[in-house]
Amino acid sequence: MKNLTLKQLRYFEALARHGHFGRAADACSISQPALSVQIKELEEGVGAELFDRTARQVRLSHVGKAFALRVRDILRSVDELGDLARASQAQLVGQLRIGIIPTVAPYLLPSVMERLSRLHEGLDIHVRETLTTTLVQDLENGSLDTAIVALPVSEPSLTEVALFSENFVLVRPRADADKPVPDRDALKEMRLLLLEEGHCFRDQALSFCNLHAAPPRELLEVGSLSTLVQMVSAGIGVTLIPEMAVSVETRSADVAINRFEGPQPSRTIGMVWRKTSPLGLQLQKIADIVRLAGSDIQAQA
Repeated sequence: MKNLTLKQLRYFEALARHGHFGRAADACSISQPALSVQIKELEEGVGAELFDRTARQVRLSHVGKAFALRVRDILRSVDELGDLARASQAQLVGQLRIGIIPTVAPYLLPSVMERLSRLHEGLDIHVRETLTTTLVQDLENGSLDTAIVALPVSEPSLTEVALFSENFVLVRPRADADKPVPDRDALKEMRLLLLEEGHCFRDQALSFCNLHAAPPRELLEVGSLSTLVQMVSAGIGVTLIPEMAVSVETRSADVAINRFEGPQPSRTIGMVWRKTSPLGLQLQKIADIVRLAGSDIQAQA
């Protein structure tokens, strides 16, 4: 096997992740032909084809799948070597890669970014907004330093730090504002609007309504909390949203907000990062900043 370069390994990881030469090249900020050359040289050095190429897709070969596992470990270890030097500094500087779930990002992220930029002037913040499952994968392969998610994640390789809890509220047409707040059984008989599969908030709402075992009479699924609220405003059904989303999502919607009686449905927001990360102490300080931002938003609700 010829000597391999870190650059080739990073290009390989990008192509394995995106499954497309064009998207992988964009992610690596190089041209597609340049990426193709590097991948070809890597395969020649390894002595095996790492990808199965078709007209539409690029997939890891049998050898490529085993190779990918080792490459991700190598790249993560290299990144953590750099983090060791950063961890020795009193204040976090350089690049910070933060992931965040879509049902938190629009409401919490602006305050977090403002605080981080003010308190850590040397920090180059990169944000990725996507679903929890993808964020966990990105943390494990070293593409992210930390992520803001709903807990628990329950991954043995990750440290979880709870930041704050928030309740869910019922959103229904304004014409129903004076009606009794429905209980869980009543919700099963209503047209319930939920986020599509993959969103942890959907699962939390279903759990509260006890709908996993008994599907509701009518269930509609959409891609964002904003769409949910606007559909309720149009009289299509009812939905649940987290408290932090109320002021943003209901300001232009003709809806009523009601709290449930008895135990309130809720979720815990927290931060997670790799247990092996040398930046653990610095990330704990970042978590404190996120906690304060969340507290401020709750105080304004």
